[in-house]
Amino acid sequence: MLPVALITWPFEAEILEPIRDRCQLIVNPEPRFWTPNEFKLRLRDAEIVACMLTNRITPEILDQCPKLRMIANVAVGYDNLNVPALRERCVLASNTPDVLTDATADLTMALILAVTRRVVEADRFTREGRFDGMQFDLFLGMELQGKTLSILGFGRIGRAVAARAEAFGMRILHGRSEFADNRADADASGVHVAGALRTSLEQVLTEADILTIHVPLRETTRHLINADRLRRMKSSAYLINTSRGPIVDESALAAALRERRLAGAGLDVYEFEPRVHSDLLALPNVVLLPHIGSATREARRRMTEVAIANISDYLNGRPPRNLLPELTRDDGPTSKELQRL
Repeated sequence: MLPVALITWPFEAEILEPIRDRCQLIVNPEPRFWTPNEFKLRLRDAEIVACMLTNRITPEILDQCPKLRMIANVAVGYDNLNVPALRERCVLASNTPDVLTDATADLTMALILAVTRRVVEADRFTREGRFDGMQFDLFLGMELQGKTLSILGFGRIGRAVAARAEAFGMRILHGRSEFADNRADADASGVHVAGALRTSLEQVLTEADILTIHVPLRETTRHLINADRLRRMKSSAYLINTSRGPIVDESALAAALRERRLAGAGLDVYEFEPRVHSDLLALPNVVLLPHIGSATREARRRMTEVAIANISDYLNGRPPRNLLPELTRDDGPTSKELQRL
């Protein structure tokens, strides 16, 4: 019997071709995310699943899905997966690194420009019919030339942002490596960013005109940006987050923005996503986006292609090419599954 492979989004038919004859494909026919209950019911008989960040894989779900052996997460981050539970149950899991670097870096720069030049505020002002001619002090913003961009997380995306910021004449600082994804750092080591200075977290915070976050969500990075660290930043500084919402204490950020201890923020992710802190919604100095960091046609297609390539590796008896680093150690239960392949 061929293994059942559950695909939680209607991938294009040609993308599924490499695995079509190797498994029983069950594909979500509608461009909408399944509810948690719908996902759990459909997953019950699957050996393989290509899932999204909205699909949480918990120990309880794994216990109810004993046939599950391979998860292809269609994302770079994988905080929706309980990795210790995967290791314990010998379930393999992969992600899609390096295919959304440019899309996310582009959006980071878009947020930087939008918030520092007050683009959203000015757009709203114009649409409301309030523009009655150029005024000398209307929506004054900040130029990027000569300003300091501090980057937390200097892996693929952090370096891509730095390369773009160099073109704007910015000074680049980047934070301590323990906050970054070591595998991403290694893979991005060939990316040359002239003049980027590695320094302490303290200097990254205190010298930033703009602080942009590009670290993965781990227990060590949850609330990495909290009330105390926000207090160390300049009142003229801006915060950008296109990584994961819980890295920032949203209540502390809202208070800093409301009290003008921070000039502004640009956010694509939220601590309790999809809910956005009500105080942030009410503030004019925040640009809020609906988690569209990888939302380009090119990036989304590459993500699905890589996810299917990971599944194809598994079906052909090979370790998935983008196996999560936590599952590659040879001293844990997951190694048994790797040995079987």
